[in-house]
Amino acid sequence: MSMGIRFTDEFKQDAVALDVERGYAVSEVAEPLGLSTKSLYTWKAQFAKSPQVRSEVAEEAAEIRRLKRESARVTEDGQS
Repeated sequence: MSMGIRFTDEFKQDAVALDVERGYAVSEVAEPLGLSTKSLYTWKAQFAKSPQVRSEVAEEAAEIRRLKRESARVTEDGQS
């Protein structure tokens, strides 16, 4: 499974700012940056949330990644 390209939060915020603060259309921002409009809409929704909510979501995502790694390790150990 491909993980795709990972963008920093700073890059995402800058892309969203072009749309929100400078008034460019989502398609006008997405195309030159090589993004899908879906990604930009997702980022807009993400950054519209309060910093506390974003922090909680990030913590939950980190915990899910940790649990997936642990599950994969346990499964692998059980097959050895």
